[in-house]
Amino acid sequence: MILVINKLATEKEISSIKEKICSMGCQPHESIGINYRIIGIVGDTHNIDQSVFQKNRIIDNVIRIQEPYKKANRLFHPDNTEIKVGNETIGGNKLAIIAGPCSVESEEQILSIAKSVKASGAGFLRGGAFKPRTSPYSFQGLKKHGLELLKYAKKETGLPIVSEIMSTEFLDDFVEDVDIIQVGARNMQNFELLKELGKINKPILLKRGLSSTIEELLMSAEYILAGGNENVILCERGIRTFEKYTRNTLDLSAILAIKKLSHLPVIVDPSHATGLWWMVEALSKAAVAVGADGLIIEVHNDPENALCDGSQSVKPNRFDDIMKKLKLIAEIENKAI
Repeated sequence: MILVINKLATEKEISSIKEKICSMGCQPHESIGINYRIIGIVGDTHNIDQSVFQKNRIIDNVIRIQEPYKKANRLFHPDNTEIKVGNETIGGNKLAIIAGPCSVESEEQILSIAKSVKASGAGFLRGGAFKPRTSPYSFQGLKKHGLELLKYAKKETGLPIVSEIMSTEFLDDFVEDVDIIQVGARNMQNFELLKELGKINKPILLKRGLSSTIEELLMSAEYILAGGNENVILCERGIRTFEKYTRNTLDLSAILAIKKLSHLPVIVDPSHATGLWWMVEALSKAAVAVGADGLIIEVHNDPENALCDGSQSVKPNRFDDIMKKLKLIAEIENKAI
């Protein structure tokens, strides 16, 4: 339920409304824009009589939200959310580019890639330290040593780190060392993990699950938001369909749908979406054209010998070429890189 507040309302009157909401066992969520002021009611509102608020003179309108997600809903937060990460922003007029290898393999590898993607214009360094793999015999990542190597690369380049968390076991390490904590597709509905991430104040990059609907993605985001952490970035990375040619099927229409339904920033992962390095450039350009707030692209200096996902990783020189073309498309969309 949303209360549209009259512009002439005093702070004392608004505080009274908030107290009333709390007395009903719910929480008020206020959003203030240039031309509006609304209070969202978070909690079980099924038994709340709208007329209780409709007869209040400082409330212009009462709107019931039909969707199950509340804080992620654009009705709760009409303006687009912008998330600050160091000197970078995700969700504003600048296109956020996250680049790096699927897995951190060595100091030389991660430092070389970090320097090259920064030179090409990337604002963030991605790298997997803990890797969820389909086979238990595949490379599982360097784990905590991988985080140390990412920290070293950050120290040398200044690029904020993006890395995937697998469980709450290493949450303290991620809070201390990682700038954006990624939740992978396989963990999108790991609700206990999402609840814990809601208790911290770090930006969370939440990837869409392999077979998840847009509503299910937004409901997973709601778990984090409901816990108090409003720094959520959504990621479309392809969904599982009957098609076998590509690794997944990239759902670019999801960007438009999410932008209509939610205020949260949305980025696209063309690497995992296709599993094919030669498709990354075209789909990156398409993602920017339909309004994505950023991209997360896998870059590897020796993809033929990569320990993970080499077939979907572009080489540094190709990434540099992609960035030059993306700048032109971003300019058309009134964005910069």
